[in-house]
Amino acid sequence: MAAHAPEVPISVDDQTGVWTTDSLPMLYVPRHFFINNHMAIEAELGPERYAEILYQAGYKSARHWCEKEAEAHGLAGAEVFEHYMKRISQRGWGLFIIEELDIAKGLARVRLEHSAFVYQYGKVNRKVDYMFTGWFAGAMDQIAETAGYKLRTRAIQLQSAAEDGCDYGVFEVRPDSTD
Repeated sequence: MAAHAPEVPISVDDQTGVWTTDSLPMLYVPRHFFINNHMAIEAELGPERYAEILYQAGYKSARHWCEKEAEAHGLAGAEVFEHYMKRISQRGWGLFIIEELDIAKGLARVRLEHSAFVYQYGKVNRKVDYMFTGWFAGAMDQIAETAGYKLRTRAIQLQSAAEDGCDYGVFEVRPDSTD
């Protein structure tokens, strides 16, 4: 297995110990620690309810991240979404591959390979990567709004590598028909 140093810029404050990447505070925790907490909450609330909660939290976080990163790097439009997929891939969540992207129409299709959730859950014949859905819609909505498009989107997971017969996850972002 080939390996390389992280591609995200990481700095650690000498006085506080706070890690930052692109001026945003970060936490560095073992994957099993994070996902074991995720699994415990899911067991208590049920996957459907937990997915709803994570969708809203992820949506809000992605909007904030995209806004700050666009400002920091002078990015706009599709560049922001591409940068977001690159950064979350570089941070170990999995490899996010953009298969379709049209900001003006609020459309995206993202393939997920090597999901951190699938590595922890294994083949459980259900979607386990639902935490990411709000991320995609939040990113799309922030980018579209900044570009002057008046639309809201909704993201869904179509498949997960944790499901029988699936080797990778697929997510779609589409305009929200409930608006």
